[in-house]
Order: sequence, then structure tokens, then C-alpha cells
Amino acid sequence: MTPNQVTQRKIRYAVVGLGWFAQASALPAFAHAENSELVALVSDDPTKREEIAKQYGVQHTYAYDQYEDCLNSGEVDAVYIALPNHLHCEYTVRAANAGIHVLCEKPMAVTEDECQQMIDACDRNQVKLMIAYRLHLEEANMQAVEILKSGQIGEPRIFNSVFTQQVNAGNIRVQKAVGGGTLDDIGIYCINAARYLFQADPIEVFATAASKDEPRFRDVAEMSSAILRFPDDQLASFTVSFGAAKTSSYQVVGTKGDLRIDPGYSGQGEMKHILTIDNEIQTQTFEGHDQLAAEFVYFSDCILQNKEPEPSGQEGLIDIRIIQALYDSIQSGRFVQLPTMQREQRPGLHQSIQRPPLEKQPELVNAADPSGQS
Repeated sequence: MTPNQVTQRKIRYAVVGLGWFAQASALPAFAHAENSELVALVSDDPTKREEIAKQYGVQHTYAYDQYEDCLNSGEVDAVYIALPNHLHCEYTVRAANAGIHVLCEKPMAVTEDECQQMIDACDRNQVKLMIAYRLHLEEANMQAVEILKSGQIGEPRIFNSVFTQQVNAGNIRVQKAVGGGTLDDIGIYCINAARYLFQADPIEVFATAASKDEPRFRDVAEMSSAILRFPDDQLASFTVSFGAAKTSSYQVVGTKGDLRIDPGYSGQGEMKHILTIDNEIQTQTFEGHDQLAAEFVYFSDCILQNKEPEPSGQEGLIDIRIIQALYDSIQSGRFVQLPTMQREQRPGLHQSIQRPPLEKQPELVNAADPSGQS
């Protein structure tokens, strides 16, 4: 295959799971992903299959019990897995065994053992595995990494974050059986941000949880707070909640200044840096971009150029290991130590990808966002 043929080829994707996030963010993103093509949909909801296929001009649709047919059809190069967390492992391993590349939503899985199964299956079958850490490709967050590396705020010492939203009763995010929970669903953003900002992994963690007496928090805690201790005695702390007003920000405090990102984890719209050094405040606004298009472009390029994705299976496994340790801490009321973790790559501004933002939100089919809006 000539270099020109490589650049012209598109990676053909099946989107597996047609819930709120897939419909609101992933499916429309293919319009901005020039090296990627949406060719198949997998869902057990026939209405979703029919209406969404018409909306995007997709010819091939499958129910979950036809997943193997999809994988072996010869129509698909990669799958984007947007299923509930407890299904990530099974559907990744099945895709890998069929020789299909996998882009899997975070959290990677429910347990560390499941993560390792996913990594092993992809390695064994020589297919690419990427975990969908969209902020690893997002300019504002990656520019924050560069600011810290530059020493502008001195030595980074403290990370602090609050990430909260209202989640309706019945949403999968408040169902423990399918991998829901504040730490799993939104706490992972805070954990991962602390890791890429400090360019290190925690060695010890502590957490506690609290809940109002409401039926929607029967399975999972309303909110959780955590402390992560890093090798150079840096501390990260965060609070996440499914029962508070919507907010999303983080701050890194160094020996000479501090940097605040608000919103810190948003998937759409502008993000703002507030950098304070010697009482002088500098602000910078970053335009919103199509973050899912960036993911598809990046992963497709990894496949086409035979490069290993930076948000790898190992990256996903480390976050799950930390989350499990936080749950252990909640149960025991004590700090939990973590083994030394190795990362071959860490994200930086060099991998930032910008694509135009979505012009309008698509109409949702039998889906609602976590707060219950249709």
C-alpha cells in the first residue's frame, strides 16, 4: 500500500451501544473525523437501530446477539464500545479475538482483572486498544500540562477538584451492578487529571463517602471525597457528587503560583485558564472543539500508521486500580497503599487535535442525559 493510499483509506467503525453519550457525542463526530467512517450500529433497541441508521445513512445494524456477525462481516475495522461499564471486558475481548481494533469508553472495566483480560486479548490478537480519554487530545488540558512542565507556577504541589452533577434515579450511573458510581463515572476524570498534571501515579490513597437518604442513592454513594499521595509528596484531593449542582473545575497550586481550569472536564464549549503568578492574573479562553472527532482521528491514525495509542490499556488499568483502592479505603477507613506503576507514555500538547464543534445536538432516540433530559 502506497503512502497516498494509506492517507486516503478510512477506518470503518461499528458503534456498540446507542445510549445518551453515543448518540449525543460519538455518532455526530464522524462528520469531523476525516479518516474514520461509521458503517455499523449495534443495539438491542430496534427503534434506535432503525431511526439512527436513517439519520446517519448506516446500512448495517445488529442486535447484541448478532455481535459476532458484525465482527466477522468484513465490513468493520474497529469498534467503539459505549456500553455500560460491566460489559466493556466481554465486548472488547470478543472484538479482539475477531481481529478488530477497539476504542473503549472509560472507565475501562469494573475490575483490574477485567482490564488485564482486555489488554491480553488485544496483545494476543495484535490489535490496537485505546481507552477513550478524550481530554488527552484536548488543547486546554494539554496546555495545562505544558504550563506545569515549564515551571511557571514553580513546583506543582497541590491538585484540587470538584466535579458534580445531578443524576436521575434509574440512570445506569447510579446502578452498581452495571459499574455505576461517582468514583467510576466522574471521579476517574479527577484521578486521571491529577496523574497527567503531576506526570506521576499515586502511591497511597484515602477516600470517604456520604449520601442523603434518597432512593436514587440506594446502590451507590451520593458523593465521594478522596486524597491521593504522589511519590514526591504531592497531594491531590477531589470531591465528586451525583446530587449537587453542575460544576467542573480543577486547580493546581505550585510554589510560585497557581493554575485554575474552569470548566475542567467539559466535553463541549469553551474552557478557561486562570493563571496567577505573584498576584498577577492571566486568563486564556480556549474555543470548544469536537472532542470525540479528535478521538476517532487519533485512533484511526494509530491503526493506519501502526502506532501504539497513548491512552492505552495500561492507562485504563491504572485508573481502575486506583478506584478499587479508593473503595477499599472507604470500607476500611484507612489509607491504602498502591504498588509502583509504570507508564511508557504520558499525554502532552503534541497530541492535541482540534476539530470544529458540533453545530447542533442531534435528536435523541429512546435516550436521555444523566439528569433526565430527553
